[in-house]
Amino acid sequence: MARPREFDTDAAVDGAIAVFREHGFEGTSAQMLVDAMRIGRQSLYAAFGDKWQLYCSAARRYGMGECAKHFDALRSGARAIDGIYAMLRRVVKTADQPCLGVSSIYEFGAARPDLKEINALLARSLRGAIAARVRDAQREGDVATSLDPKAIAEFLIANIAGIRVAGRGGADRATLTGLADMALRALR
Repeated sequence: MARPREFDTDAAVDGAIAVFREHGFEGTSAQMLVDAMRIGRQSLYAAFGDKWQLYCSAARRYGMGECAKHFDALRSGARAIDGIYAMLRRVVKTADQPCLGVSSIYEFGAARPDLKEINALLARSLRGAIAARVRDAQREGDVATSLDPKAIAEFLIANIAGIRVAGRGGADRATLTGLADMALRALR
């Protein structure tokens, strides 16, 4: 009979997220993971399979959390454009922190179908939420009606990734805010 787990799986994955965010998949060792997750090596493999399966679990959990924060920001503000800007401001505020979503894409591109599927599902969800708020902003007169909401969503997601990369590269808050402001001005 298998022993019951003696650790919080979510907390363990959160520990793995922190390591993968900072070091990527290739730069992360099993020892780094067990130290951050506060579990034994055997528990890591018994609970999560291998390092790749853990990475995919971490990418999914991290991405779902980031999407939820984006959705909350999008719903904030009196007008839809306020929510869109709140989402961009949130990205600016956290741009100096590594993003597992962006780093997973530049580390693996589309080479790993299971990770590609996770990222595509998360992107589709975020794209849909942004496009819906853009349509609201168009009805409210804050975004040009000649622009395609789906194209705007793709544009904003690309800008989010760019802001995150610039932030990780050391861009200051004023520069990052300028990038967010420029993205917003492009919607008018």
